[in-house]
Amino acid sequence: MDIQRTILWVIFGMSLLFLWDAWQKQQGRPSMLSPAATAPAPAASDKAAAPPAGTTAAATGAATGAVPAGAQSAAVPAAAQPPGASVGGLPAASAPRNERVQVQTDRFRVEFDPTGAVVARAELLQQDVAPDWTASGLLGLITGKRHDPEKNVVLLEWNSNRVYLARTGITSTTGARFPNHLTPFEPLPGPRTMEPGQDTLEVKFAAEAGGLRVVKTYIFRRGSYAIEVRHELQNLGNEPITPSVYLQLVRDGNKPEGESALYYTFTGPAVYTDARKFQKINFSDIEKKKAEHANEAKDGWIAMIQHYFVTAWLPPQGQLREFRTSVDGPNLFSVSTVMPLPQIAPGASATSTASLWIGPQDQKSLVELAPGLDLVVDYGWLTMISKPLFWLLQVLHGVTGNWGWAIVLLTVLIKAAFYPLSAASYRSMAKMKEVTPRLMKLREQYGDDKQKMNMAMMELYKNEKINPLGGCLPILVQIPVFIALYWVLLASVEMRNQPWVLWVQDLATPDPWFILPIIMIASMWVQYKLNPTPPDPIQAKVMAAMPFIFGVMFFFFPAGLVLYWVVNNLLSIAQQWYVTKQIQKAKPVG
Repeated sequence: MDIQRTILWVIFGMSLLFLWDAWQKQQGRPSMLSPAATAPAPAASDKAAAPPAGTTAAATGAATGAVPAGAQSAAVPAAAQPPGASVGGLPAASAPRNERVQVQTDRFRVEFDPTGAVVARAELLQQDVAPDWTASGLLGLITGKRHDPEKNVVLLEWNSNRVYLARTGITSTTGARFPNHLTPFEPLPGPRTMEPGQDTLEVKFAAEAGGLRVVKTYIFRRGSYAIEVRHELQNLGNEPITPSVYLQLVRDGNKPEGESALYYTFTGPAVYTDARKFQKINFSDIEKKKAEHANEAKDGWIAMIQHYFVTAWLPPQGQLREFRTSVDGPNLFSVSTVMPLPQIAPGASATSTASLWIGPQDQKSLVELAPGLDLVVDYGWLTMISKPLFWLLQVLHGVTGNWGWAIVLLTVLIKAAFYPLSAASYRSMAKMKEVTPRLMKLREQYGDDKQKMNMAMMELYKNEKINPLGGCLPILVQIPVFIALYWVLLASVEMRNQPWVLWVQDLATPDPWFILPIIMIASMWVQYKLNPTPPDPIQAKVMAAMPFIFGVMFFFFPAGLVLYWVVNNLLSIAQQWYVTKQIQKAKPVG
């Protein structure tokens, strides 16, 4: 019993530590557990950010503010930059920006900046913005106002407050200055809207620099968040050239808007190769030049991850590529992949194709798109357990047609699988509860003589055939599974915008009427009353307060998570009550 209380004290202390650390990060203060990346000092023009591996600094240039030599114009027009922004070392500009090219499909509303033909904004038309937990957001939740269908998730955005974009370009190790993301591109004529019944939409941009003409084509397909990006290169010069295509994702180091302070989800770059597998990279490691990831492979991809959503560049398999991460400016980070192309003779052409995913972490779609891409769903160190649990959850969803009922059934199945262990724990706790009055007498009898009291307690345990660890070990075995299920419910975008019953219309946001958290508190209180009372009065008071302390935290957790804990607690209460009754029936009468 002492060990059980120790475990509970450790859990309680760690929970308070994580809660305080999350509050510190929410208030913009340094984290005690995972220090946030700090913005480096603004770089002078001679300290520009390094280009992707295998490129020249000017060619991938987010840093120099000037078009590489040989490009069509001598400098980036001031209008090409967002007003007030300082992006990748480029100076802020107050002049009007170039007019962006706007494209709309069934899934996207996308804006391209003609300078570099960069994806400067991507709005996901089928992903509503979740209500927030500010004062106004809380009022909206309480009054039943849910997702605003007129306000969609904007994943990529480039303005004075936020930088998150996808860009590409052509570079060369020989020093030639080919069209890159600083080169003005000309939008080619063509439709900009996917009409009803239209399955594909192609948007093209063209530019010439250094004797190379590049036509960049974005191909959108109905019903897909994957965009095919094709680079068609034509050598207009008199000498053979050996270009490389780079694909890059750039974003600031800030946390996504609306992210909860009560639980941690990863935000940052990732690199995957078959050899090194999935590697998440912290912004702070990039800043300190300590980022570790694969450098070269003939497979793999790069991505920027945040809770529920991901942007990823997916080059074709079997083609040599390099990977690089870098600091591109104050609080600005990039992850890049560079693919060398075969030599192009004068007058000849070459084509390079890749896929760009901008959308939710839909595991079914991601696993079909590229090997390992479904790993962007961050299950942490318990992925090996979480994956089968999510598969089973999907199967149950196929049966019920409702993610909420699937969570209920999955929790029931897990509790049934662990019933023998749980029953052993409950039997041990029932015996401990019976001898609790005798333990209290021992405490009064021996007072502060801990040694004699412990010896008397061990003698009591021996006579009553009680194992003090009997209530703890079965619980410890189950903990990894329940933590894994917690991460499944927290990380799976499939729960987003999905209703359960009546008042719960989104399993990924808090319960608007706090009904589930209140049931959670009540169930924890019942569990407390069913368990043996600690002999120490202070410990007893702490254990009595824990249902309310943890219960309040669940007011701010997604409803799907709280539903899982409520069902788990109710089943635990039923199992413990049943086991206790069985023990009482087995006692000899009289």
